[in-house]
Amino acid sequence: MGLCASSEKNNTPDTQTSSAKASPQQQPQGHSARTTRTSGTVSQQKQKQQQQHAHDVKVNNTNMSMNNAISPTATANTSGSQQINLDSALRDRTTNGQAQPTVSDASSGSNGKELKVLLLGAGESGKSTVLQQLKILHQNGFTDQETKEYTPLIYQNLLEIARNIIQARTRFSVHLEPDCRLTQQDLSKVLSYEMPNNYTDQFPPDIAAVISELWALPSTQRLITGPNASKFYLMDSTPYFMENFTRITSPNYRATQQDILRSRQMTSGIFDTVIDMGSDIKMHIYDVGGQRSERKKWIHCFDNVALVIFCVSLSEYDQALMEDKNQNRFQESLVLFDNIVNSRWFARTSVVLFLNKIDLFAEKLSRVPMQNYFPDYTGGADINKAAKYILWRFVQLNRANLSIYPHVTQATDTSNIKLVFAAIKETILENTLKDSGVLQ
Repeated sequence: MGLCASSEKNNTPDTQTSSAKASPQQQPQGHSARTTRTSGTVSQQKQKQQQQHAHDVKVNNTNMSMNNAISPTATANTSGSQQINLDSALRDRTTNGQAQPTVSDASSGSNGKELKVLLLGAGESGKSTVLQQLKILHQNGFTDQETKEYTPLIYQNLLEIARNIIQARTRFSVHLEPDCRLTQQDLSKVLSYEMPNNYTDQFPPDIAAVISELWALPSTQRLITGPNASKFYLMDSTPYFMENFTRITSPNYRATQQDILRSRQMTSGIFDTVIDMGSDIKMHIYDVGGQRSERKKWIHCFDNVALVIFCVSLSEYDQALMEDKNQNRFQESLVLFDNIVNSRWFARTSVVLFLNKIDLFAEKLSRVPMQNYFPDYTGGADINKAAKYILWRFVQLNRANLSIYPHVTQATDTSNIKLVFAAIKETILENTLKDSGVLQ
């Protein structure tokens, strides 16, 4: 499911009109470990069959164009039963003079062709979650032992959430309510508590009681949703873990698939996930850490790359980096994307842009105005306009005129990632056939 994009810096996302005709492209109706090629465009019948979250925003192949006349293809679940519609993308496979990903860009293995794909992005953009989804979709998910091994990480996530809240309360002089049963000693106990490594027994009940009451305080809720919320770090999965806090801290806890997808651990090193695409083609996806300290390792993966998947969190527009509290996450992602798409290493590489965490973005947009951070944005709380604006900010950096395929994603939603990767694989397979002369 690809879409070629280039841009002109003077264009604006809400006013520029299309000056070239985009061609509707075929979209796969689903995929498995071995991709099945199907024809046809997205239809209302497909909508009814599977509620997809592959929101795609159109970018014209000649200049930046946000076409409002495209019918929606899917919905993204937000809080409660509310649903958000985004425009679908008409697929234009024009290459802008650049090579599209083909197996000729990758190495040949004894069992067929191998395609090298880099998964890049700043910290907490959702890269590792995407890989976990691919494990679920293509490697039969998590074994019992692997599931058990996630328990200590999830426990550490709970402690991290509590500690960050306590530290923020201190930083912004948020006092305990007069009728609160908690004391400063209770909070200090949580800050100093060290959980043993590989601990899989029940979460300590006394620590759990303090965290539960801390979360329920009105002053805590005002802190994490108020004007200071963007000034301190709090992991994106905080609402999910606190909603499931009682279950997670109960005896005989066993992590669910969603618990695992929501867990957070900084990636250190390089990880290779292999996907069988069919037609004797394997896609090697390399995930490297997104924090600044990890990026020096990226250079070791840059040779013979056929495709870059760049992840950015839509909801990070008001947040600070974990490693630098004075740096806005969104601005960091823009700088990083600029460096990637205009690097000599990727002069013949196509880029898939994942605008991730649409669920968190939809929830945040109504309470944290984006224009507070981007004065030139005029779309208010309209999620279509907001997503298109963010896409525009990224695509206008594409001075190298690479082919860019944007997808709005929710990495914690397995069905969404399944559909998106079906689209990516469909594009790669088609270009492989074109490269071999089978298709003209």
